[in-house]
Amino acid sequence: MASTSKAVHPPGVPTPTPTATTPKSPANTPNSIKFLIGGTAGMAASLFVHPMDVVKNRMQMSGEGGAAREHKTSFHALRGIYRAGGLGGIYAGISAGLFRQATYTTARLGIYQTLFEHFRQTDGRPPRFFLNLLLGVVSGGLGSFVGTPAEVALIRMTLDGRLPMAERRNYAHVFDALVRITREEGVFRLWRGAIPTATRAMIVNAAQMPTYSQAKQALISAGIMEQGFPLHAVSSLIAAFVTTAVSLPVDIVKTRFQNMKVIEGKPEYNGIFDIFQRILRQEGVFSFWKGFTAYFARLGPHTILTFIFIEQLNIQYQKRILKNETYSSTL
Repeated sequence: MASTSKAVHPPGVPTPTPTATTPKSPANTPNSIKFLIGGTAGMAASLFVHPMDVVKNRMQMSGEGGAAREHKTSFHALRGIYRAGGLGGIYAGISAGLFRQATYTTARLGIYQTLFEHFRQTDGRPPRFFLNLLLGVVSGGLGSFVGTPAEVALIRMTLDGRLPMAERRNYAHVFDALVRITREEGVFRLWRGAIPTATRAMIVNAAQMPTYSQAKQALISAGIMEQGFPLHAVSSLIAAFVTTAVSLPVDIVKTRFQNMKVIEGKPEYNGIFDIFQRILRQEGVFSFWKGFTAYFARLGPHTILTFIFIEQLNIQYQKRILKNETYSSTL
């Protein structure tokens, strides 16, 4: 009868070279691909939700300086914008929106995915919560610096339609906006509001990214859901709600600061703290959550679509390019 015992490898003898049948460790997605996937996912999501970005910005400017509100609700704003400008009105500034995703989102998601993978726990679980939070803050802050010029152009282009004809800037597209801002106001104007933009980005990323990964882990650990599309959708919806609640006040201050004009050589506001105090004094504390529905309607689907696109693009890259059939999730 043939022996069933395993052959013992003699000490001192070189270990045989693995054959083609030896299992290989799964290869990591290259960092450059993570950046590309992050930007692509953000741009694809923006094509669906850009109209809500326009509504959100209009709602945040409604009632500025104690004036009567132009729009009572987000749906009222959307209807009014569409009636006044048609499809072009609700997609005003789409080139700036896409360019913002190509810069800001590419940077923040690429940096976050790279750091997330580096600090993932040895058993495959996400980094611990506070470390994950820190990763979100760092990637959001760095991404915001790259994306602020596109953010300034986006704010101005989406709000141009609410101005009288004689006061409109009428930028043809995002690059026209960037060139004209540089020529007419100076290159540093492209980073107007960089501090509130960075603050918002750090808050958004710190809330959005860790909440998503932690929600996924909690749902899986509790046996409620398994890896797959439904888990990604529910986790991203949770992340979107949390992010909306904590970041909207900063977003309102940022929007007004980036859209402010200089009248007779004097800026409308003395700084971000002046904007904060005026809103609080003239419009009330709940005005910091003005446009919540529009913001959530924009951030919710955008977050869901972005995470789903990221997950699916990473899965397809792993399976089709790296031939890793066991890969199921990236965040």
